[in-house]
Amino acid sequence: MKMIKAINLDKLGITASTACAIHCALLPFILTLLPLWGLEFLAHPIIEISMILFSMVLGIWSLSKSYRNTHRRKLPIIILIMGFIFIFTGHFAGIDVLEPILIPAGGFAIAFAHFLNIRLSKSCTH
Repeated sequence: MKMIKAINLDKLGITASTACAIHCALLPFILTLLPLWGLEFLAHPIIEISMILFSMVLGIWSLSKSYRNTHRRKLPIIILIMGFIFIFTGHFAGIDVLEPILIPAGGFAIAFAHFLNIRLSKSCTH
C-alpha cells in the first residue's frame, strides 16, 4: 500500500489519458503502417477498452480521494465525467465521423481533470 501512496495518481492519470488520446487521434492515420512495424496489436479493441477502463478506474480513484480528503471541489469530477462521455460516445454511438474528434477530446479532458485536481490539491491549505 505504501508504493501506491508514493505514486502520484494524478500524474499517472494525466499520462494514461494523454497516451489514450494520442493513441486514438493517431491510430486512423497510421493504421496501415502498424503491421509493418509489428504493432498491429495497438488497433485491437481489447487494447482500446483496456486503456479506457484503466483511465476510468484511475480517474475515479484519484479524483474521489482528493475530493473527499483535500479540496471538496466538483469541477475535476465533472470534467472527468464529460471526458468519459466523449470517449464512450465516440466508441459506441456508431457515428464514424465524430469518433476521431470525440475520443481524443475525451482523453485530453480527462488529462485536464487530473491536472486541475493537482492544482486544487496543492492550493488547499490543509
